[in-house]
Amino acid sequence: MLVLITYDVNTQTSQGVKRLSRVAKVCTNYGQRVQNSVFECLIDTTQFVMIKKQLIDIIDEEKDSIRYYILGDKYKNKVEHIGVQKSFDLSGTLII
Repeated sequence: MLVLITYDVNTQTSQGVKRLSRVAKVCTNYGQRVQNSVFECLIDTTQFVMIKKQLIDIIDEEKDSIRYYILGDKYKNKVEHIGVQKSFDLSGTLII
């Protein structure tokens, strides 16, 4: 399923800057950054539970926020992109 993860981490302190970096790193492990604080993650239910647990352990719920938009398996007709595309097809073949 495709899950869009967006976050806003308060970076007014050095601890906030560290949280921001940690949140981005966790999201990078599961998907691709499509905008500064937005990730597209093609994951299964187990991975979704895991990423939510990891992120909740990082953020300060009184200062930061995370939103999950669950687009499901039939996401291709729900996503429209205009402009420069710097992303890759998450469901396609990846050659390294």
